[in-house]
Formats: sequence, structure tokens, C-alpha cells
Amino acid sequence: MKTRAFTLIELLVVIAIIAVLMAILMPSLRAARDQAKRVHCVSNLKTLSLAWLMYKDENDDKLVGGHTDPGNWVLRPSSTGTI
Repeated sequence: MKTRAFTLIELLVVIAIIAVLMAILMPSLRAARDQAKRVHCVSNLKTLSLAWLMYKDENDDKLVGGHTDPGNWVLRPSSTGTI
């Protein structure tokens, strides 16, 4: 009794079809991954900004500055409204 098996040509055709489908899908998958990274970054920025403003509300409108001077890490509101 003879069993039917795939020929080499049939296997190569299937592999070629899979390769073409992958070539079509890869750019869209890359774009979706980049979009997800952007959304994650914006979410982190929003969270950090909200935490910064909540800190100000809880500490008499004093903001944490970006200075490395040990005596000047909390800033008081300036008269012009900017820091």
C-alpha cells in the first residue's frame, strides 16, 4: 500500500506563501508596536505630572525643583507665577 506524501515543490510553495504573508504583516505589526510604546510613554508622563501637582497641593504649593543643590530642593511660588 502506497502512502501519499507531500512533494518538495508543494512544501516549497507553502513556505513561500508563509514568507509572503509574513512580509505583508511585519510592517503593520511594527507600527502597532511603536504606537503601543508611544501610548505607554504618554501614560507615564501623565502619571508623573499628576503626582508632581498632587505633591504641590499637599505641601503648601511648594514644588520639587530640578536643582541638585542640597539646600534648594523645594521651591516656593515666585511672585511672577513661574518657577
